[in-house]
Amino acid sequence: MKKWFSLLVAAVVVLALAACGKSESAEEKTNKLVVGASNVPHAEILEKAKPILKEKGIELEIVTFQDFVLPNKALADKELDANYFQHIPYLEAQMKEHGYDFVNAGGIHIEPIGVYSKKYKSLEELPNGAKIIMSNSVADHGRILSMLEEKGLIKLKDGVDKTKATIDDIVENPKNLVFEADIEAGLLPQVYKNDEGDAVLINANYALDAGLDPAKDPIAVESPENNPYVNIIAVRKGDEKRKEIQTLVEVLQSKEIQDFILQKYNGAVIPATK
Repeated sequence: MKKWFSLLVAAVVVLALAACGKSESAEEKTNKLVVGASNVPHAEILEKAKPILKEKGIELEIVTFQDFVLPNKALADKELDANYFQHIPYLEAQMKEHGYDFVNAGGIHIEPIGVYSKKYKSLEELPNGAKIIMSNSVADHGRILSMLEEKGLIKLKDGVDKTKATIDDIVENPKNLVFEADIEAGLLPQVYKNDEGDAVLINANYALDAGLDPAKDPIAVESPENNPYVNIIAVRKGDEKRKEIQTLVEVLQSKEIQDFILQKYNGAVIPATK
């Protein structure tokens, strides 16, 4: 009897240890990623990806930001594993200015900038001396000016790197447009709603966040063709090789998430891999 009792106890202990081992193994398989993002559309896209990542053993925590400065600082301070809010020229400008050692882990989508106006229905209607309001983000100036050149409103200096063009690089301005570039990007929708200026250039994410429709409300929209302003997953150098980061990018570039972007934003946000 004692022998059988001892064997029973031993079996229970073995089963308990096995169960414990399984529990620890399951925990080890669940890895956590903390990703900083703008509210719209970045955080919404990440929310859609969250259950897919969970199935792959990755717990995603999303931290939202209202500006373009703090997400990179938080990444540098190791408060985040990655961030998802910026395009490549902005990332490059931030690295140059602050010395960040970041890399692009993968492109996800494009947010075409729109020209909004309560006074005029087309760019052709803009009068001589029209006031054009754009953000104080220097990284977006080349993008905006290139779009206005493409639309025939201005001409930039020959040979200038159009991703880095400034107002000083304008060599032809037939309508004598006046540019104001001292407004924070997130405030531009309110500037438009207040009917300030003759036209306001607004990034699609801020337009969406303010309840605007970037596919219908603008009088002109930036072309997505050959657009270098792809919104990316940025990480600290070396982390792009982490399996969790690679899985995050793979999921965000998957057909399921691409289709979600197309359906959710109806052309206001465009998958970069389409």
